[in-house]
Amino acid sequence: MNSSIHPRLKTSLDLAEGLVFVARQLAKFAHRQAPSPTRPRRGLTLRPGPQTVLWNALVLAIRPHLRPRGAKSKLARFLGVPAPRVSAYFTARTQAPDAERTLLLLTWLAQRETAIKP
Repeated sequence: MNSSIHPRLKTSLDLAEGLVFVARQLAKFAHRQAPSPTRPRRGLTLRPGPQTVLWNALVLAIRPHLRPRGAKSKLARFLGVPAPRVSAYFTARTQAPDAERTLLLLTWLAQRETAIKP
């Protein structure tokens, strides 16, 4: 990697590399488990499922941080969405956030990951 990367950005890049690795593993698993679905029409929004491997990897990375009491409510306030929406993202897995909120989630996760490391 380039040594001129800002330390805050390096943490996010390391997190992204980990998510890509997990996404590749999930994609291999999903490919073995289910037959290839019909190709979605262009322009339609992707729904969470086996074909959204990067989103699935992000969900797996975030879920441990949502275990403490009140963590989902705090995350909902951070994202500016109703609390049930966070459950739809990470528990029911029926919805996914828009691009801006996904970037906020990556920022939130990077802050949590750096707070845990000594």
